This record gives sequence, C-alpha cells and structure tokens, in this order.
Amino acid sequence: MGYYIGDRAIALDVPFTDPNGVQRPANWLRNSSARDRELLGIVWQQPTDAGYDQRFYWSPTLAKQLNDEPAVDEDGNDLGYTQTGLKTLWKATQEQIASTLLAPSDWRVVKELEVNSSFAAAKTAFPTTWQTYRAAVRTSCNTRQTEIDACTTVDELKELLFGSATISKTKEQQKTDDDGNGVVDDDGNAVMETVEDLDSDGNMQMIANPAIATAWPADPE
Repeated sequence: MGYYIGDRAIALDVPFTDPNGVQRPANWLRNSSARDRELLGIVWQQPTDAGYDQRFYWSPTLAKQLNDEPAVDEDGNDLGYTQTGLKTLWKATQEQIASTLLAPSDWRVVKELEVNSSFAAAKTAFPTTWQTYRAAVRTSCNTRQTEIDACTTVDELKELLFGSATISKTKEQQKTDDDGNGVVDDDGNAVMETVEDLDSDGNMQMIANPAIATAWPADPE
C-alpha cells in the first residue's frame, strides 16, 4: 500500500515533485492533510500483491534505497542532504540488539567495580564465562555490520538478516530435454542448470544457509 499520483508511487520521507511542478520536501506527506493530498490528486492505494516485506520494499516491485546517497529531486538536482539507506539503518539495529543482549549482565560489571579496590582486581574477579560472552556479543555485532556492508542488493540484505537457517542442497548438472537428452548451446557447450541435490532415497538434503548473518552468541546461563 502507498500514496500514488496516477500510476506514480510517492514514497514517505522522500522529496517529490507534485503535478504542478512544485518540489515538496521529504516530510510533506506526513504533515499534509487529506484535503491537501486530494487537491494534488494524491491517493492511497492498496496494491494487488501485498505479500512484500515493508522493511525492505516500498511496494512489491520497488526496493528501498540500499546505501546512503545524496538526496536529489526528479531532475537530479542536489537537495543538500543525505538520504539514509537500509545498510545504515540495519547496522544501527545491530548495535541496539547488542546493547539489549549486554544489558542483563551489566550489573555484574558494576558489582565487581564496586566491591574491588581496583579495576584490575575487578577484571580478575569478573567470571570468565561472562567476559567471553560479552566480548562475543561485541564481536558478533561488528561482524554482522561488516556483512551488511558487503551486501550489494536489497534481496541479499534481507536474506542475510532474515533468511532461513537451512536451505536445500543444490548441484549443477546438464539440462535435459523431454526425451532425456543433454541440452547444448549453438557452440556445442552443455547448458547447465541448478537443481536440488537429493539423497539416494529421493529426499531433499538440507545444509546451513551460507547467506545468513553470523549468529549472536548464546547467553551463558
């Protein structure tokens, strides 16, 4: 669902040019009244296919911005500020998750600092299992942020963060025609295809998904 002028989608928090040629700021849709939008012919539409992840897409066919980029109008003119991309937003989310994971054990750090005479003594007294866990949380956060930065498409980013832990094992083999003969191209080279790699009983084999982000460490308790 979203706002449209005719068949043109108008995204929230993105500047746009109205039908009269007036440049509207990024917050215009949020601050406008129903009457304001009506006068410009802006309507709210429910897409025919609502099965898309609104965290990553504006519509079933329109992905959100992946990287931070200078904001420009429809003519390519620089508007003087930067639009935040999905990578930056999701890297910040990793820091929030890390903070949430660390918070329940923060009191342990404070306690050791209060009951010991020096920082060195407090560090020695702090349980090794919790030191290891807290360090692992910070390392996982940094690693996940690096993995986010390495994504080149929105689909890849979504898979990284929310893909299934396991996927079916696949293999490359020559494509065959209806008669079971191997298909070749005009140069006589085998035409390959990716298919599921089944076991000897014809069952689907599952493997760890290599495209998902590094897992957060388990709480030692």
